[in-house]
Amino acid sequence: MTSPDRVLVIDVGTSGLRAAVVTADSTVTHAHPRPLLPASPAPGLVELDGAEMAAAVLEVARAALEAGGPVAAVGIADQRASTLVWDRASGEPVARGLGWQDLRTVGTCLELGAEGIRLAPNLSATKAQAILDEVDPDRRRDLCVGTVDSWVAWTLSEGALHVTDPTNAALTGLQTSDATDWDDAVLDRLRIDRASLPTVVDTVGVVGEATALPGAPPIAGIVGDQQASLAGQGCFAPGQAKATFGTGGMLDVVVGPERPGFASRGPAGGFPIVTWARAGEVTWGVEAAMLSAGTNVEWLRDDMGLISSAAESHDVASACDDAEGVWFVPALLGLGAPRWDYGARGTLLGLTRGSGRAQVVRAVLEGVAHRGADLLETAEADGGCRIDALRIDGGMSDNPTFVQALADATGRRVEVSPEREATTLGAAYAAGLATGVWSGTDELASLWSPREVVEPVRQLDRERWQEAVRRAERWIPELSGLDF
Repeated sequence: MTSPDRVLVIDVGTSGLRAAVVTADSTVTHAHPRPLLPASPAPGLVELDGAEMAAAVLEVARAALEAGGPVAAVGIADQRASTLVWDRASGEPVARGLGWQDLRTVGTCLELGAEGIRLAPNLSATKAQAILDEVDPDRRRDLCVGTVDSWVAWTLSEGALHVTDPTNAALTGLQTSDATDWDDAVLDRLRIDRASLPTVVDTVGVVGEATALPGAPPIAGIVGDQQASLAGQGCFAPGQAKATFGTGGMLDVVVGPERPGFASRGPAGGFPIVTWARAGEVTWGVEAAMLSAGTNVEWLRDDMGLISSAAESHDVASACDDAEGVWFVPALLGLGAPRWDYGARGTLLGLTRGSGRAQVVRAVLEGVAHRGADLLETAEADGGCRIDALRIDGGMSDNPTFVQALADATGRRVEVSPEREATTLGAAYAAGLATGVWSGTDELASLWSPREVVEPVRQLDRERWQEAVRRAERWIPELSGLDF
C-alpha cells in the first residue's frame, strides 16, 4: 500500500548519487548518499561503470524506502549527456560509459562541424558513436543506447523500460531542433540505430513500475539535473531563473512554450533547453554555463594553500572590505558564456606589494560572482526576458561573501535555496505531480521559501571586469580557435 504524500527520488550526479524521500511539504528526509566517482584513465577521458552505478542505485533506493516507508512514486534526476550502452537481452553494459566531461570525441566533433553537423563533445551523440564503434563496429548487435536516466529506469524496472525525457533527450545532440523526434540525418551519419534509442516520455507522467524496489512504486518523473534544480527552486514562470554554483556553474531561465529562435547557441552564448514536459506540452528555457566555479575555491585550497577548507574562504575574504584593486578571472578551464573561449586561462591582475591573502581570496570569490553576472546577462539576452531575482543552490551558495558579491555584481536580489542540492526536490515534484501528491505548478511555486534573501549593497565595477576578461582571453590561441 503506497502513501499519497511521499516520493522517492534517485539523484545521480557527477561524483555521487543519493536516494531520499520527499514529503508533501517539500521536506527532504531519509537521504542515503553514496560516492560514485568517475574514472579518468588519461587527461580528458571520463568513464563510468554502469554495473557499479546500477548496484549503487538499488542499494540507496532500498535503504531510503526501508527507512522512510512506502511512497506514491519514484522520481529520477541525473547528470545529463553521460552515455551508456548495454545489451538488450542480458541488460549488461558492453563497455564503460562516457561521462559528459569526456573529451575523446573532440576531433570527431570538428570533422562533423566541417560537414555542417554541429555537435559539442559534451553531448551524447559522439559518445554513443565512440562506444558503438568499439563494441559493435558492424552494428549487428541488439544494444540499447541511453543516458543515465535511461539506465536508472532500466535498472529499476528490471529491463521493462527504455525511456528518457525531453530535458535529457534535448542534450544528446540526437534530436530534431524542436525536440519532437530523433534526428534521422544525425543518426545515419553516426550509424546509430533508432531502435537502440529510448522512447521519449514526458518529464511528468507515470511510465512504468520500479519492480526492483519493494512495493514496485510507479516511476513517474524523469528530469535532467539542471532542469530539476530549476523546478526544485520553484521556477516555472517565464523570467524565473536559478543558478547552480558547484564545480562549474549553470544558470537556467524559463522562457515559455515557444522555442528560442536560434538553432544551437544564441548570439549571447546561451543554449536552448527544454525545462519541462507535461501532458505533451513542452516548456523551453535558456541555459548559460561557466566552466569553473567551485573549482577556483578548490584551487585556493589544494594548490595554493591559501585556505584550509572551502568554508574558510569566506572568513579570509571577510578580513578586507573589497579586493583593493586585485582582480581574478576564473578561467582555469577556459571561458564559457558569453565568449566560449577554450584557450582563455585564469588571470590574476592588479597585485601590489600590499596585496595579501585576504585580497586574493576575495578576488577569486568576486571573480566567480562576476561570471555569474555574465551568465545572467547571457540568459536575459538570449531568452528575451528580464530576470528580477536569482535563486541559487550548489556548494558555493553556502558562502556569504560569494552570495553578497553575486547580488552586487548582478544588481539583483539573490534567494538562497533551503536545499543545497535542489535537484532532489525537482525530481520529486515531477513524480508527485503525476501521482497527485501536488496539484500543480502553482502549488509547487508556493512551496518556495528561501533560506536567505540577499540584496545588492554596492555596485561592482563591471567595466573593469570586462577589461580583466580581455586580458585573460586567447592565451592558448589554438584552443581559442575551437568552436562547437
